[in-house]
Amino acid sequence: MSDPTIQTFCCHHTGSKEDLAIRIMDEFNTESYNIVCLVSSTIGIIGSIYQIFPCKISSHSDGFGNKTNSRARNIIIWLAVADLMASLGVLVRSSLWLRYKSIIPLPDDEISVLFCSITSAWTQYFYTATWFWTLFYAIDTLRTIKGRDSHPTLYHSIAWGVPAATTGIGLSILYIPNATCHNLKTVTSAFLRILPNYCATYVPIAMVMIVNPVLYILAGKEVEMTVALPLAQFTSKERRVVDTLKLKFFLINVVFYVCWLPNLVNGVMIWTMWFNMPVKIIISVWYIMALMNPMQALLNALVYRRWNTNGKKYRPTFSSIHKELNLPDELSPLLGSEPPRMQLSPLPPGINNYATM
Repeated sequence: MSDPTIQTFCCHHTGSKEDLAIRIMDEFNTESYNIVCLVSSTIGIIGSIYQIFPCKISSHSDGFGNKTNSRARNIIIWLAVADLMASLGVLVRSSLWLRYKSIIPLPDDEISVLFCSITSAWTQYFYTATWFWTLFYAIDTLRTIKGRDSHPTLYHSIAWGVPAATTGIGLSILYIPNATCHNLKTVTSAFLRILPNYCATYVPIAMVMIVNPVLYILAGKEVEMTVALPLAQFTSKERRVVDTLKLKFFLINVVFYVCWLPNLVNGVMIWTMWFNMPVKIIISVWYIMALMNPMQALLNALVYRRWNTNGKKYRPTFSSIHKELNLPDELSPLLGSEPPRMQLSPLPPGINNYATM
């Protein structure tokens, strides 16, 4: 999992019971925790691989003689790659922790400190990348529906570059120069040493939780207007397409909240109850994070996939919707006759990436 509290365990400690980490370890069953991490990370790896290699990326016709690559599919693949690498980091770290029966390095164990900090940085980096790819999927969804171009180069620059900066800065402040982040003498030194890493972790999560629902609400309204306005009416066929898209957007948001809200809860509890830490509750939240963080890959494979309707692949493209809307059995509910048909202008071809479930 990706959590700044666990990352502080990589620091040297004195072995004193005054250390918060030592107090927590006294009540923490590290073996069962690492087993949960192993199981969830393995499931996450399987989910990531399923997303990356279910079928080859192919071009499809937009109904007007053009060929377009699937913008959405490319983003999903990179999201799955980041999930895969993060789950591998959790798997390796938990395997070695389980093998050597220790999470907190011994006071003079430099090798364990180095291993712990590297695996923590690896996991933190790739999970941060997944948060940005989740954000860019929502952004590109709205841009596609509006008929605007994608910016894959910009997406890659931010999704891989910003996590490198935030992870590097946050963990460098925490570990350099001597990896001693326990028993800091003043509250100010604790804030300056530990808080930046918390911000580097939780600010991107909170940003996605706030921005993505707004983007998907706007995308749903845009689809509804795009489908309904040309005919000035909204039949069951249009409603089915719009409702399916809105449901998919809603479930994407739910998955992100389920996987990462426990991390925010943990952070709030740590900083608001520092002097009266509810250790048992904190440990329970850690188990939830250990289960749900790597599980993101599997849940993403479920909500980003193509959906089935009535046992068949439901592939409504907007060009096919145009054809459906011109069927003679679509009668006006007021006149009892076929409504006047307006000439439909070609809709953005890339919208099929998101209408195809």
